[in-house]
Amino acid sequence: MDPTNLKAIDVHVHVEVDCNGHMSLPDEFVAASTQYFGAETVKPNIDAIAAYYRERQIGAVLFSVDIEAFTGHPALSNEEIAAGAAAHPDVLIPFASIDPAKGRAGARRLRVLIEEHGVRGLKLHPSIQNFAPDDGTAYPLLEVAQEYGVPVLFHTGQTGIGANMRGGGGIRLGLSNPILLDEVAVRFPDLRIIMAHPSFPWQDEALAVATHKPNVYIDLSGWSPKYFPPQLVRYANTLLADKVLFGSDYPMITPDRWLADFATLEMKSHVIPKILKDNAIRVLNLDTEGKES
Repeated sequence: MDPTNLKAIDVHVHVEVDCNGHMSLPDEFVAASTQYFGAETVKPNIDAIAAYYRERQIGAVLFSVDIEAFTGHPALSNEEIAAGAAAHPDVLIPFASIDPAKGRAGARRLRVLIEEHGVRGLKLHPSIQNFAPDDGTAYPLLEVAQEYGVPVLFHTGQTGIGANMRGGGGIRLGLSNPILLDEVAVRFPDLRIIMAHPSFPWQDEALAVATHKPNVYIDLSGWSPKYFPPQLVRYANTLLADKVLFGSDYPMITPDRWLADFATLEMKSHVIPKILKDNAIRVLNLDTEGKES
């Protein structure tokens, strides 16, 4: 990937279906989240995602979410996602997702995915993987990520997955309170941590952690910018201008809609390119490797 050829880098793009039509979530969760977001029922495959982002000259960080231990639903293949990204290296960057419940075996697998499959980061979702970021469950994975210098993207805040299902599908929102990542940032001071989403209803906690811990960043995915809390916009324009990243949550929210709504915010002119691309280049190590093969 050559970032100079891109207008932006979207750090939050979901792969929701594999080459055999297997979905990343159980059917009832897919139906609930699709209704919650008002998203399309047909989910794009990796080739379609690449074509969509290439047409817009936007790079995309690509991942699924492994929730096998909590739901019994088989995860999508990290290897398939990595191979799909490798087929479109001009626009796609692969992240792995490994259920923390897989322990040391999962950590060994992450090492292989980084070394042999070109995976560039890790995606975790505490609420739907049913762990607290600071309870130690994910620490074996985080040790590997810190060793290799790859970022870890944690879901934070409310989730549309399980919304309006009986008992919320058993999903505990409190596991995604961003204050739980403060302990993680202390224990892993060299690990780049990205807190995904405006962290409703804990936005102030997210801002506190990001301003206090130099290794913690925020992506802006999952919400239309016109609904961003005012304090998030204020911090993005000032104290966190170098630590906020563009993310859409595609296909639930398209980058077209996100960017159109972002353009209506009163953002400082020198901050906009940082959020849309420059900060991601640094966090993803694209600035230290030059053009990638």
